[in-house]
Amino acid sequence: MALLRKIKEKFRKLGRKEKKFKTAKKAALKETPKEKPKEALGVRETAVEKTKFSTPETPRISPRMLEELPWGYGADKIVLQVRDTRWIHAYWEITQKTLDSLKERLTGAFHGAKRVLRVYDVSQIIFDGKNAHRFFDIEVGNDASNWYVDTNGPGRSWCVDIGLRLASGEFIMIARSNTVYTPIEGPSWITDEEWMVPEDMFARLYGMGFGFGKSSPVGKAWQERVKRALFSGVLASPGITSVASPVKKQQARKFWLNVNTELIVYGATEADAKVAVQGKPVALRSDGTFSLRFALPDGKQAIPVEGVSRDGIDKITITPVVTKETK
Repeated sequence: MALLRKIKEKFRKLGRKEKKFKTAKKAALKETPKEKPKEALGVRETAVEKTKFSTPETPRISPRMLEELPWGYGADKIVLQVRDTRWIHAYWEITQKTLDSLKERLTGAFHGAKRVLRVYDVSQIIFDGKNAHRFFDIEVGNDASNWYVDTNGPGRSWCVDIGLRLASGEFIMIARSNTVYTPIEGPSWITDEEWMVPEDMFARLYGMGFGFGKSSPVGKAWQERVKRALFSGVLASPGITSVASPVKKQQARKFWLNVNTELIVYGATEADAKVAVQGKPVALRSDGTFSLRFALPDGKQAIPVEGVSRDGIDKITITPVVTKETK
């Protein structure tokens, strides 16, 4: 019996210890702060969260060998192109074969020769290599393959030779360029006799272009005559007109015809030359060009144009003869 009591007492002690342990565990759990639930992410935040550390693989481009432009094409050539109203650009190629041939031909004179660009003013002519208005040389050296040239000549045509200038002054051409035209610095002074527009449009364009005020360069009296002709329907053709020309009308019922004409004389010479048309001096533009308008009545007209060089030594006279007949 005593043994049984001892066993029961041990079980009671174990039960009390287990109870104390459970009580202490509950107390500890109560004292530990609860973690706040993680706040849910929105749709956008979720998308950002997913892609935040995304490292997509960069597509690989297969290497490709690029073909380089050749240094030359094996031909003696010079090409000319326009940059603006006064500057042109030339680029060229001279083959070693050509240089070796010149060296053998010129012997000692080859080493003293200068490589130059010879720039020709070929305005309004068919250039044959000797009839240029003027030319000037530019030394470019043996290593250059292109050059910008200041022509100081808007509204002119240009051609360039690449070659050698010997110590004696002789020029040996290697290649000749194409011909280019530098544009003028203002509106064109060349009038096209073929253009045609309706009368009302011509009247509006004329009014916008020159105006009918006192400051118009054609004169008030002339303006009034043109206005009356335009807005009264007298001018049937709005091309180049001259109200000073005679008019021949054929009265046949209500049918009539009116033709008016003008003559335009234009040309170019050296900027420092003197020009006279029908004995009257003409003011040249800065580039040596000039233009005049004449009424063209019935009959024959001779319009002598005389140009004299600055030093008075050279003189050229050209006489256009024009005939108008109204039948």
